Order: sequence, then C-alpha cells, then structure tokens
Amino acid sequence: MRFMEIFTSLVLVAFAGYAGAWYFGSIEGNFALLLFFATVVTGAYWLAERFYFLLRRRRAAQAIEDGALQRRAELDRLGIRQVDGDVQEAKARILMQPWWLDWTAGLFPVIATVFFLRSFLFEPFKIPSGSMIPTLQAGDLILVNKFTYGVRLPVIHTRIIEGNPPARGDVMVFRYPPQPSVDYIKRVVGVPGDEVAYFDKRLTVNGQAIETKALPDFLEEDSMRYFKQFEETLGERPHRLLQNPDVPAFVQGASNFAYRENCRYSVEGVACKVPPGHYFMMGDNRDNSLDSRFWGFVPEGNIVGKAFFVWMNFGNLGRIGAFH
Repeated sequence: MRFMEIFTSLVLVAFAGYAGAWYFGSIEGNFALLLFFATVVTGAYWLAERFYFLLRRRRAAQAIEDGALQRRAELDRLGIRQVDGDVQEAKARILMQPWWLDWTAGLFPVIATVFFLRSFLFEPFKIPSGSMIPTLQAGDLILVNKFTYGVRLPVIHTRIIEGNPPARGDVMVFRYPPQPSVDYIKRVVGVPGDEVAYFDKRLTVNGQAIETKALPDFLEEDSMRYFKQFEETLGERPHRLLQNPDVPAFVQGASNFAYRENCRYSVEGVACKVPPGHYFMMGDNRDNSLDSRFWGFVPEGNIVGKAFFVWMNFGNLGRIGAFH
C-alpha cells in the first residue's frame, strides 16, 4: 500500500504540474489529451479497486469478524460475557477507501461522463474576442454540437460516423489551420466547390450577390463606437454583421497558405475557389476578424462542431439562449 500511495502521489503531481505549466503559459496544453489520460488513469484505478483492492479489504474485514466470533465463542466457553472492542467500527475502517483511491477511482465516473459528453455530444467554449459580434460577444460561454457534422474520435480527430456536411451560414468551431491546437469560431461562407468573392465589402457566392439589408448602427460597448450593421441572408436564416467604413477593403497580410493559388487578391478585396474537402470562413465582425481571407481554407479534418447555444455570459445574463 505504501508503494501505491507514493505512485499515486507522483501521478497527481504530474497532472497538477501539467495543468500549472499550461495555465502559466510555459507549455501549450491540450485539454482533450489531458482529459483522455485522466479517464484512462482513473479508469485503471477504478478497475483495480473493483476487482482487487475492495475484495482484499472485504476479506480483511471478514477475517476480523470471524476472529471476533471465535474469540466470543471461546470467552463464552469460559463463562465470560463482557467483551471489549467494537468489531463493526474496525470493519468500517478497513472497508473505507484510502485517500489515493478516493482521488482516482472515486473520480472516474465523473471524469468518464465529462469525457464522453465533451468528446461525442456537446463541448463548451468561451468566446475570446469580438470577431463574431454581433452574433456572439466576447465572454459568451457557448455549447458546440459535436455530432452534427459526424462523430470523431477524441484526440486523434478521426471521423468514425458520417454526419451532415457544414452548410453556408453555419457558425462552426474548428481547429485553426496555422496552429491546430487552438480552436477558432467563424461562420461558414463557402463550401467545397464554391467561388467566394468579397470585393468592396460585398459578398458574392458563385456569382450571386448575398442579400443584405441595412439595420440601425450597432454600439460596440467595449470601444463605445458605432459601426454599420446589416442583416445578411446566407443559407436558410438571416444573421447580422458589422462593417467599419474606416477600414479599407484591401486584405493586408495574407499568409502563404495551402491552395493560395485558388485566391485572387486586389485592392478591392479577395476572391477564392474553395477546394474539395475545405471551407471558407468569415467572422460576422467583417473588418475585425482574422479569417479565411488571411490564412486560407479550413480542412474537413479540422472541424470540431456546430455552435448553437449561449449557456452563460456572466456580464450579461440576457445573452443566454439559442442564436442563429
């Protein structure tokens, strides 16, 4: 048992050290990988507890009870009726899980449930920036549907069950192509085979201008500035977008991404032919969004899921609810 205490202490210190280094920026963490290892490790302890350690404690408790019965029978034979000691208390202490099993096997059901829900059903995300204003705001805590676009294995991201392909207008979370360990959220503007053009801040898809309608100016509270607001119908449902007339349409600083030859850049903007198995993404805050105009297309393998619900915003509870 002493060995297991020391070994478990080292395991917990390793997990805490990884989380601490990640929190303080010393390493680039991977929560999915951390949760996977936590599930495996606590699952191993849970199996060991169920099929070995618990059985051993029960045998030890039974041995105490059997010994107490034998001792009582011997004392009865000698005519002694008063017996000291509480056998039940001793049994309860022996059957109690030690701390190193409480912190491993005891946590397995919770960790396994979180791992399953997060990997295959719904995953929470926090919106870190204003690139999706006014649809999503910085500080929104959202839920992402992990099975709409197909079920994928955690960590390795291999799709094992086909789902619906992303559609124009969907708000999608994906792994940022230049840095796949980072998750991004944008709106799907172009699907495989589409010709997407954004010239003079007007969006066209396959030669068809996307319908827009002017709305009252939007007050961005963090900067206390008003921006031009429009309603755009991309896909089945309309959504709102912002434009800053002070920002030119020219795309400055586009990187050398895969399939860059599919794009044409000019002072008016950019036009791209979306390659097979890829998607063209844009933020709703059009002049304050680092999106496919700058770093290229999102491969199908980078898809995480479809965002659909704001479950909390601690600064504005009125944000809670579904969004389009």
